[in-house]
Amino acid sequence: MLKIESYLKQQIDATLQKLSFPHVTYQFDRPRLEAHGDISINVAMILAKSLKQNPREIANQIVTNLELKPETVEKVEIAGPGFINFFLSPEVLRTEIREILKQKEEYGKFFLSPSPKALVEFVSANPTGPLTVGHGRQAVLGDTIANILEWNGFTVTREYYFNNAGRQMRVLADSVRLRYLELLGETIEFPEDYYQGEYIKDIARKILETHGDSLKDSTDLTIFKETAEQEIFEDIKATLASLNIVFDSFVNELDLYEKGEVDFVIETFKSKNLAYEKDGALWFKTTEFGLEQDRVIVKSTGEPTYRLPDIAYHKYKFDRGFDLMVDIFGADHIATYPDVLAGLKALGYDTERVKVLIHQFVTLFEGKEKVKMSTRKATFITLDELVQEVGKDATRWFFLMRGMKTHLNFDLQLAKTQSDENPVYYNQYAHARICSILRNASDKGISLQDNPSLNLLKHPAEFQLMKKLMEFPRIVEKCRNEFEPQPLTQYLSEVSTAFHKFYTECRVISEEEPELTQARLKLCLATKQVLANGFTILGISAPEKM
Repeated sequence: MLKIESYLKQQIDATLQKLSFPHVTYQFDRPRLEAHGDISINVAMILAKSLKQNPREIANQIVTNLELKPETVEKVEIAGPGFINFFLSPEVLRTEIREILKQKEEYGKFFLSPSPKALVEFVSANPTGPLTVGHGRQAVLGDTIANILEWNGFTVTREYYFNNAGRQMRVLADSVRLRYLELLGETIEFPEDYYQGEYIKDIARKILETHGDSLKDSTDLTIFKETAEQEIFEDIKATLASLNIVFDSFVNELDLYEKGEVDFVIETFKSKNLAYEKDGALWFKTTEFGLEQDRVIVKSTGEPTYRLPDIAYHKYKFDRGFDLMVDIFGADHIATYPDVLAGLKALGYDTERVKVLIHQFVTLFEGKEKVKMSTRKATFITLDELVQEVGKDATRWFFLMRGMKTHLNFDLQLAKTQSDENPVYYNQYAHARICSILRNASDKGISLQDNPSLNLLKHPAEFQLMKKLMEFPRIVEKCRNEFEPQPLTQYLSEVSTAFHKFYTECRVISEEEPELTQARLKLCLATKQVLANGFTILGISAPEKM
């Protein structure tokens, strides 16, 4: 469809020039009703104001002077207030099916030379406990956006940044120390704001097994902190691996201090007169960059606020030469990331190369009943437990099937249902059904021909399916432009619906019509390929049997 739109744009722009109409930006849309064609443009309505003419009259002038290949566009109509609707020729549809079958796993991919470098930072949960369901949405979003960028020609690095310095890690270490002392028989009054989960006791047991009671009188938290960080990270990595998520690099806050990155930020701000001391704290003049008030970057205690190492970390991103840096945060970061962008501007970096994506939170439901959770008391459902409960594919699909700006209600009951009501089951079943058809053909001794006559594909359901399949590259590009995977889940569901309709209305294997059988098998094969390519981007499997 992108090739068709490009062709139409060339012809329309040439016609506008021929008519001495001003150059304007117009949109290509898909009409909701099939009777309104396959592609619609609003150029006449946009021109109406400057030309001071009726948009239908303008549309008529454009259509009259438009020169189009009949093998590409079958007819053009003017509709409503002045929409120009294009009806594609059947041969265009059949040509695209051949293209899908030719390109296979490459269909829908864009190749750029040189390939721009992108860094996608996501999850970035501190190693203080298991990943939660909330982390899960960000993990799947981040990995899928990285996939989308790769399909659009980027070379992508997936990166995990974590804070292993400061109070949070001290509290974690002391939580483990107190559980360790409990295991040694001491009576401990465990603070309410310490980490309560069973995993803390498990880490304490490991330390006891390794060190015995040699640490009972120690006030040094190093071993407790390092062991907790290591054990929790192993758990985090295993959880992510269960969702087929693997990071290329890990960066931690402590390294930024040791490399002098944090000190460099402070000294640069001071040298540019963008930092000052007040009430014993160090402030950054964020008001110089359009924010309402300045921000503390070093507290009066001498401890930095989160902004300072985060600015240093993003400087480190720029210094590695990435063309695009994508940050994926939860909704709790919506008011804080502008401080980091202001810091980057202060350092002289082009923040247009940073794309910040904010996703809303997740609520778990079991049918209509909300699942209650409390993270501090460790009564939350871990991401591990969710994957074990509903499976990798359902977990990934459900996290992606709503736009990231929308709050997500994750229905555990629906995710486990093996019926058409479950969207991941519905889509995977379409793929499995095609595999079954192809096996059936093989069992009947039918070998697929290389170049059957696709001209035999004339049924309305066949045309609807072919039109839907050829939209795939445009959807991949749309996901890239919007940094949003949700259009792909919606599109694949539409493909599955179109295929199920085709399967119901068109008999695929017919001994009486062997040539039509060959053409329809090729259409099935093209559908299977598009579904599989879409599943690859979403990170879910393409089952051959269900």
